[in-house]
Amino acid sequence: MKTWNWPRTGRPFLFEIEIEIEKEPTHHAINFNTYLISHCFKEFLKRLTCVKTETMAEKLHDYRKSYEKGELSESSVDENPMQQFRSWFFEVKDSGGVDEVNAMTISTIGTDGFPKGRVVLLKKYDEYGFYFYTNYNSEKGKSIVNNKNVSLSFFWPNMERQVIIKGAAEKTSEADSTNYFHSRPKGSQLGAAVSHQSEVVASREVLEKNLDALEKKYANKEVPKPDDWGGFLVKPVSIEFWQGRPNRLHDRIRYTLRDDDWIIERLAP
Repeated sequence: MKTWNWPRTGRPFLFEIEIEIEKEPTHHAINFNTYLISHCFKEFLKRLTCVKTETMAEKLHDYRKSYEKGELSESSVDENPMQQFRSWFFEVKDSGGVDEVNAMTISTIGTDGFPKGRVVLLKKYDEYGFYFYTNYNSEKGKSIVNNKNVSLSFFWPNMERQVIIKGAAEKTSEADSTNYFHSRPKGSQLGAAVSHQSEVVASREVLEKNLDALEKKYANKEVPKPDDWGGFLVKPVSIEFWQGRPNRLHDRIRYTLRDDDWIIERLAP
């Protein structure tokens, strides 16, 4: 008696073949056994390739909480959304619990037609909008040049708040980009110079080797700003402030720019 066992892989199935082999098998018995093993193995592979993805699913129905840390009303918000953003920003910063309060997700439409979001750091904001800096030849840089319409979003779970911004991005001046570049730690300057962002790289060792070479080259010299590196200013046309509330009846107050005026409206949660 010989048993063939394939171990369980999660829930799908346990596949076993039991074949009784004669002590002195005839030619026909050998052929039959070979056929049976081959046939059963093919059936095993067929079932293996047809395993439904639902066997890997994990329900997250119980991952929930009640939002009860604040409220937001039309009468309590500032008339200017940039001032409202400033108020929320420092309230979140002063409350603690968020390592990088200036971390935001920027979403762009890529040259391949797909949307993509990634976290970057807000480095400045003023009456004109929101500033961040990057490599212009990176995937997001090329996406913005191809389609200037972007979205920014901040999520501050410590106070159960979100800010969602729609706007048009444009490059900042060379002077602005250079000034910010030289305000960064030297290590960050060298990192920007050595990295052709979003391009395929052979290995991390290649990056580290190139960084080591630049560190020696600029040991006692100023690191020049790469020509393809600089800032973007996102000029907002819509800014939504979201405050979590009990029973999912969240407060959503949206500012929309119309003819140089900000219109304030409440949105259904």
